[in-house]
Amino acid sequence: MRELKSERSGQLANASYDGTPIRVFLPRDLPPEPPLALTPPDENLVARANQAIGRLEGIRSTLPDAKLFTYFYVRKEAVLSAQIEGTQSSLSDLLRFESGAMPGVPLDEVEEVSDYIAAMEMGMAALSTGRQIDPELIRSVHWTLTKSGRGAHLTPGKLRDEQNWVGGVSPFDAEYVPPPASRVPDLVESLTRYIRESNSPTLVKAALVHAQFETIHPFFDGNGRLGRLLVTLILQAEQVIMEPLLYLSLYFKQHRSTYYESLQRVRFDGDWEQWLRFFMQGVLEVSRQAVETASQLLALVEADRARIRGELKTSASSALRVLDALARRPVTTAKQVAEASGVTLPTALSTLAAFRAKGMVAELTGGKKNRLFAYSGYIEVINRGTELGSPGPRSSTTEGSTASRLSDIAQPQRG
Repeated sequence: MRELKSERSGQLANASYDGTPIRVFLPRDLPPEPPLALTPPDENLVARANQAIGRLEGIRSTLPDAKLFTYFYVRKEAVLSAQIEGTQSSLSDLLRFESGAMPGVPLDEVEEVSDYIAAMEMGMAALSTGRQIDPELIRSVHWTLTKSGRGAHLTPGKLRDEQNWVGGVSPFDAEYVPPPASRVPDLVESLTRYIRESNSPTLVKAALVHAQFETIHPFFDGNGRLGRLLVTLILQAEQVIMEPLLYLSLYFKQHRSTYYESLQRVRFDGDWEQWLRFFMQGVLEVSRQAVETASQLLALVEADRARIRGELKTSASSALRVLDALARRPVTTAKQVAEASGVTLPTALSTLAAFRAKGMVAELTGGKKNRLFAYSGYIEVINRGTELGSPGPRSSTTEGSTASRLSDIAQPQRG
């Protein structure tokens, strides 16, 4: 590990691995001591981040189907969060999996993404009943997050009982070595107590908790995903957001090296302020992107409605109903379109064929039965940012990535 320059966040200690001495990092409890030293520009950045979340909440009222927007944003976040951890699953693969079709990557990778969605929904459902974020809830969410997929054999829902590390093939050449397993239960208890009892501004609290959780690294697998998911759960628990629309995985993916370096600076330099700036800038960026995405989706549907009125005059009424059905469920079957729009199955099929000819709809399966159709423009807008790239440092308990693979929802799978 790197040299410790400050003991503000913790200290290095002696431990052993397979009988051989190693150095591990022992984090101090939150909040940082001495306290955060925020400059006026820092305070202005936090204020602007809070304002951005307010605008993000406001966009839901402008959408024809806010639940659909949330539905896809949750799935986009799940894909991105898993990609950071090395999976090659795309949004296309996830949507195929959920529609009953075979994805184009190993099944366990798509299950890993699907489990993230289930974990998010489980955690938010628990919070909606008044439950607090405590060690038991964290373990339950972790079990849901890792019960299948690549990490299913790594004790889902149980705090680790052995040493782990991040980067390298052993703790002797690792980029970071978390605290020993014997310290983990107390550290998790202290962290969740801070979540429940601290009066810090919610966004500041979420930023500090994410960094501290990654530093503790309390599980054998899923620490990165759960740490990012915790941000949304904290915002939900303190009613800063009412729907899970703020997701930082895209920002962390786009700034992967800065993300990992910022966490290391917290640990070894005690630089919480730099981490807070990085985190708040992420809140600003992803909030802006979400608002832009919502505006683009509204403009797309309205443009396609105008196009239908101008080009399909004799069948415009039924075609508009089919378009509305596609806007509510952009990956669907002809039968589902017919049921949702109130048109007959032959009308749904002929309309989808007309939309395909105009490039508005793509057929995904390439067969004659059980065909899946996608509202291409809608999926394209949602899909932006999920293109695959190289993963960041991996925990010792997770598998490395395979070759990079791009999958476009608007194109049928081949091979």
